Amino acid sequence: MVFDTADPTVAVTGLAAALAGGRPPTLLDVRWRLVGPPGRDDYVAAHLPGAVFVDLDADLCGTPGAGGRHPLPDPAPLQRTLRRAGVRTGWPVVVYDGGDGLAAARAWWTLRWAGHRPTWVLDGGYPAWLAAGRPVTADVPAPPPGNVTVRPGGMPVLDAAAAGRLPRQGGLLIDVRADARYRGEHEPVDPVAGHIPGAVNLPTTLHLDDAGLLRDAGTLRDRFTGAGLRPQAPVGAYCGSGVTAAHTVLALHRVGRTDAALYPGSWSEWITDPARPVATGADPG
Repeated sequence: MVFDTADPTVAVTGLAAALAGGRPPTLLDVRWRLVGPPGRDDYVAAHLPGAVFVDLDADLCGTPGAGGRHPLPDPAPLQRTLRRAGVRTGWPVVVYDGGDGLAAARAWWTLRWAGHRPTWVLDGGYPAWLAAGRPVTADVPAPPPGNVTVRPGGMPVLDAAAAGRLPRQGGLLIDVRADARYRGEHEPVDPVAGHIPGAVNLPTTLHLDDAGLLRDAGTLRDRFTGAGLRPQAPVGAYCGSGVTAAHTVLALHRVGRTDAALYPGSWSEWITDPARPVATGADPG
């Protein structure tokens, strides 16, 4: 199996060829919705052959609270989850979701944060697989237990203090939420509206093309450069709770910025401390 190690995504054709080979990757189904029916229901109805379901909320994130709605998971339960799913040290993993890439990107990021390599996201997710006429099944596999050891620290992380300092120190902090949430005009989830002072707004939805695939590196690079990305300056991303922002980190990896940091607590953690400043309007503040 040969995937592009410089690209965090794999196309349907590449995954299909790998699954048909003698050393197929471990396949994780992480379909998820912020609101609505749980992703497990979709998995039970049909999934890619051999895929194991992993719940983003229960398995890949910690308990919601002062650290935000999707904080970092504790290493021990995460390791148990990944081993149950058959994840093995050094063995390739491919994750997929319902098509927008958000949950899959957070799963990809979490696996890499936990020290696992190599890991890819199926570009376009489950809908792209179906659109290509590839088979699905309702059969639930029973993979042999994995042996992965979770070693946190494999991906750059921002805490609240570091996120607040980043723009002041010449770095680029990207708020990837919809522009109305950034400006503080509309906040459907969190009790406080606005953004971290100094952050620029670049919604992660702009990184997808009309087919739901991650845009090419050249287009992404132009968008990030237009937002203020500079070669030697640090860059980080946040959203409401650290899920959507993982997709922007994925996009930054496509353009070679493997140093891009995620603020896992994101806005849902930032606002738990009333002493932290809040900016509104279109200006970074």
